[in-house]
Amino acid sequence: MTKTPTNWTHRDDAMVEHMIRRGASRRDLLKMLMASGVGVAAGGSLLMRATTAVAATPVSGGSLRAAGWSSSTADTLDPAKASLSTDYVRCCSVYNRLTFLDEHGEVQMELADDIATDDAQTWQITLKSGVTFHDGKTLTADDVVYSLKRHLDPAVGSKVNSIAKQMTEISKVDDKTVKIVLAAANADLPTILALHHFMIVADGTTDFTKANGTGAFVMETFEPGVKSVGVKNTNYWKPEGPYLDSFEFFAISDNNARVNALMSGDIQLAASINPRSMRLLKGNSNVATSVTTSGNYTNLNMRLDLNPGDKAGFVEGMKYLINREAIQKSVFRGLAEIANDQPVSSANRYHNPNLKPREFDPEKAKALFDKAGLLGTEIPIVASDAATASVDMATIVQQSGDQIGMKFKVDRVPSDGYWSNYWLKAPVHFGNINPRPTPDILFSLLYASDAPWNESQYKSPKFDKMLVEARGALDDAKRKEIYWEMQEMVANEAGTAIPVYISNVDALSSKVGGLKPNPLGGMMGYAFAEYVWLNA
Repeated sequence: MTKTPTNWTHRDDAMVEHMIRRGASRRDLLKMLMASGVGVAAGGSLLMRATTAVAATPVSGGSLRAAGWSSSTADTLDPAKASLSTDYVRCCSVYNRLTFLDEHGEVQMELADDIATDDAQTWQITLKSGVTFHDGKTLTADDVVYSLKRHLDPAVGSKVNSIAKQMTEISKVDDKTVKIVLAAANADLPTILALHHFMIVADGTTDFTKANGTGAFVMETFEPGVKSVGVKNTNYWKPEGPYLDSFEFFAISDNNARVNALMSGDIQLAASINPRSMRLLKGNSNVATSVTTSGNYTNLNMRLDLNPGDKAGFVEGMKYLINREAIQKSVFRGLAEIANDQPVSSANRYHNPNLKPREFDPEKAKALFDKAGLLGTEIPIVASDAATASVDMATIVQQSGDQIGMKFKVDRVPSDGYWSNYWLKAPVHFGNINPRPTPDILFSLLYASDAPWNESQYKSPKFDKMLVEARGALDDAKRKEIYWEMQEMVANEAGTAIPVYISNVDALSSKVGGLKPNPLGGMMGYAFAEYVWLNA
């Protein structure tokens, strides 16, 4: 066996790493190593070691182009109104939160230096010193108070208004200290403040055509529905990062076009790749993948206040007609976990494992449709590439309906305008929900009677009461018991069918380093721009 020469030093390793970063080919490096007395086998091992070291070591410089899967002319730089992944990516790059969640889902401090409480109802937030906005303004408690209070103003239209309502007092103690009093105890507040919507903006900001944040990038170009370009904030307050000089972000709605753009080198990161592309990507040594299973899902929504969802038996029939196993294996190529029609995935410690998914039972579905007086009636299902795999899922439902005489028409509509024109509005349509770190957030956003994204118009006073009770329960066992029952209520009563929890697959150039999974979703919880780097 050929061994590395005994006189081979760490300095030589560093030289190889340097040459890799300068773009030296593997063939040239092997020739150099062999000339130095290193055998082929040992040389290959050295190159692998050096390549791994290069990939794991942050590199400054370079411009990265990344493509998401959906965008809209309603794209915004106002974090309170953000609703699409494209919004989250931009907001994560130009603003900061008081806290953020690391790859393990643990709360870390960001703009906050400390968050303290004695009773989980009254909280004191101490801010970091030396933080400045892009315009040079120093961060103070006034900015935090203004940012949080915006979510309570109905005129703002915040997407997290229902969550923020629990903050009954938001006040300045001094320039570096903020006091928050909740309507009732909620131990989740530090986690809630890590949501994308709770980014901190400068006091008095009303114009969001440009973004004046404290974040890692300054927004140089923002064209809603087209693209954005962020350039490195050279006065960034964190001691390390960002590594990129700039990044460009836009959407390529067609999956194949997004994959082809990556493979041709036009982009370095392609978000949310269809599992059917995995085989093609695996054969390309210049492309890597990042898989995150954290609770993202595409769901079929049936509004309970509109025909046919208002007919007793229709929703339950649809849940029996959905072939979850076929969706998992055929649509997602196994990169999904079968779900049980409620949004708290098995990645969450409050997931109810005793709530079993409904079996695929077309005959039971047929009886329920017949009881509802809908058998034989043509029912439109609105689907779009904007909602991941919804067209494929709708087709599977359509085929299952054909077997029992239930007619479904798949209305495939464009991605552009889907979220503003069809989501929450069409009688039967698809949603695509990104992961949220707590059941309280999921239920408050999606299932409370006043939820801003109440996709099926589910309304239950009992559910609303339990939501408040669980939020204030300091006994974790009691809290889990309540959440388990709420999951059963959603699965059996709401007009939302959640067949699987999707494993998000981001594809990236092998030159991209630093991308890690995150519980808030793909693309490192949409915050990739600050943390990734480009190797030469």
